[in-house]
Amino acid sequence: MILATFRYDDKGRITAFEMEGHAGKWRPWPDMICAGVSAIGQTVIGSLQDVAGIEPVYTLEDGDIRCAVEYPGNDEQSLVIAALMASARIGCLQLEDSYGKKYVTVRDMPGEGGRQ
Repeated sequence: MILATFRYDDKGRITAFEMEGHAGKWRPWPDMICAGVSAIGQTVIGSLQDVAGIEPVYTLEDGDIRCAVEYPGNDEQSLVIAALMASARIGCLQLEDSYGKKYVTVRDMPGEGGRQ
């Protein structure tokens, strides 16, 4: 199973995500769900770099994608970062809805005063 964990700051913005594990064998394409989660994570990281203009702290390894961001004082740039980070969660929730928690589970971890 893939566990997608999202961490929040005290303003309710996602500050980090971790996508860990493998979906296991799923008929007839065993890697389809893993590829979907991987594509979501890597697209968000690239978009943070190219669209938001920041350099997130990240790792990309087999079965383990991690990304963390800091929000700048610039409100416009922070809004773009927040939208991109939220899109990672939305994509994982869509996969969870489509294929079930047996393959992808989304978990929210609040920060201090953040989303519960």
